[in-house]
Amino acid sequence: MNSLNPLIGLALALLVAAGVVGIVYGVGIYRADVKLPSDLQLALEVGRTRTTRVGNAVDRMGIRWAPVVLRMLGPARVNKIRARIDHAGHPHGLTVDRYAARRAVYGMLGGAGALAVLSSGHWFLALLMIGYAWGWTDLGIWLAVRKRREEIERTLPDFLDVLAVVVSAGLGFRQALERVAAVYSGPWSDEIRVALRQMDVGVSRRDAFDQLRQRNRSAQVSQFVTALQQGEELGAPIAQTLLQIAQDMRRTEAQNARRRVARTVPRATGVITTLLVPATMILLMTGTILGSRVNFGDLFGNG
Repeated sequence: MNSLNPLIGLALALLVAAGVVGIVYGVGIYRADVKLPSDLQLALEVGRTRTTRVGNAVDRMGIRWAPVVLRMLGPARVNKIRARIDHAGHPHGLTVDRYAARRAVYGMLGGAGALAVLSSGHWFLALLMIGYAWGWTDLGIWLAVRKRREEIERTLPDFLDVLAVVVSAGLGFRQALERVAAVYSGPWSDEIRVALRQMDVGVSRRDAFDQLRQRNRSAQVSQFVTALQQGEELGAPIAQTLLQIAQDMRRTEAQNARRRVARTVPRATGVITTLLVPATMILLMTGTILGSRVNFGDLFGNG
């Protein structure tokens, strides 16, 4: 039993190291890929993974097992994973093949660690390692999606204000988008450049913005695209429409902030009631008892 303790420690160390690498590359540098037609995008994705240097040690270790993992996942699951990676913005060049490579590495490490601790009777640690093997890669993508959505929602109202000013100055909507996107940096400006490139290859503006909405799980992006398309159909002035969208987004964000604060107060009260009040009572009672110098032996008749 004691001889397995070094193996358990080594397995945990490997899991932590691999996990740190995965999370860093999962939520690290943002890099958007151009949204191309599905067949061409898939070809470029496979070619990029197979012909370029794989980015980190985890990917290099697992890339040879990526086809096996993809076959096990099946086409439907792979398509869902590809959509989630698109929503995450392809953090640090993440592709479906690299996702499968990380799943293979984390799966082997988690499985080996689970067997090591299970043989010594640690069921809870074994369950944790199985959960690590199954979901650690997905956790990195989820964090990247959340971070990217927050960045887009923070940038979008200011972007629309500047875009409205540029449109009011006399530029067309397409030229104004190019001008403002060149000034800004980050995921939202990258998404605008992707939409512009789609329009360059013949995609209509409506379809390009529909695909932009599909790539981003953000209520504000959906609100922007819907209002923009409705304004175009009704013939409303584009500058006024952009300003109204920005105002509505700021109003919605203020309401959401007030809701978050309203939810935080009961939670804080619950924490204080559950932890601080009993701890304070124990401290006061202990100080009172120690200060009174009561002889408990005499009190209970043991003297």
